Amino acid sequence: MPIFEKLPLETLTPAKERWTPIYLEHGRLEIDDSSVKWIGADKTVLRLPIATISALMLGPGTTVTHAAVKACADCNTPVCWVGAEGLRFYAFGATPTHDNERARIQAALHASKKSRERIARRMFVMRFGDESVVEGKTIKTLMGMEGHRVRELYISMGQKYGVSWKGRNYNPDNWQLADSLNKAISAANAALYALTTAVVSSMGYLPQLGFIHSAGTLPFVFDIADIYKPETTLEAAFQTIRINPKAEEKDTLTRLKQIIEQSRLMYRIPKDISRLLAE
Repeated sequence: MPIFEKLPLETLTPAKERWTPIYLEHGRLEIDDSSVKWIGADKTVLRLPIATISALMLGPGTTVTHAAVKACADCNTPVCWVGAEGLRFYAFGATPTHDNERARIQAALHASKKSRERIARRMFVMRFGDESVVEGKTIKTLMGMEGHRVRELYISMGQKYGVSWKGRNYNPDNWQLADSLNKAISAANAALYALTTAVVSSMGYLPQLGFIHSAGTLPFVFDIADIYKPETTLEAAFQTIRINPKAEEKDTLTRLKQIIEQSRLMYRIPKDISRLLAE
């Protein structure tokens, strides 16, 4: 029987030094010869360095053994279940972090209205890039300003790359009616959410406790991911559609992976989260 030996805690690669998430679909994830192995429907066989990957994104047609999930948990590698090419984010498997200190700190900050608003303001400062814009305004006002900023950003990105922007308009239940740009943005955003969930979970924070967002099961993930969308997902989507107006979602994800690596996002997110939640 194949045995995957649990690595000592001190040898696990920290989140900031791990590779970007790997997307897999139509195949089987299992343990073989003391390693995690992917067997694709096209007969591709890959042995995955599971302890150095930030997250596994499992798409349609994927099966996974209990032993493989256990190996991922032992290596603090989150497993995320997503739609085709990362278009939808369904669920993630929480990983043990061997310490609940960060979760307790986050919960204490969230429990206090004063500290919750303080953290939210820090997040808005990172979004707007100017503390004076945030000063003296209510959270509700800042949320309205953020919505306006994002809408203006879409327009300016369209002008920058010469891409026609008709508005953020798509129906997840009737995906094929969406235009290529909306599909590209949604695919990139889903991938960024998976990556952010992986970082948040591996650091021991709670995805469920947000400071700006409150709905759904991943509000803290949305709080963090939204900070980086302008430089990552939007750039990837608009650049891809500029090159090929009929590009597929996988083309956007390929470009997004390059941008994430070039911007050292895996290194920056953990440091930014620690700074945002610092007392």
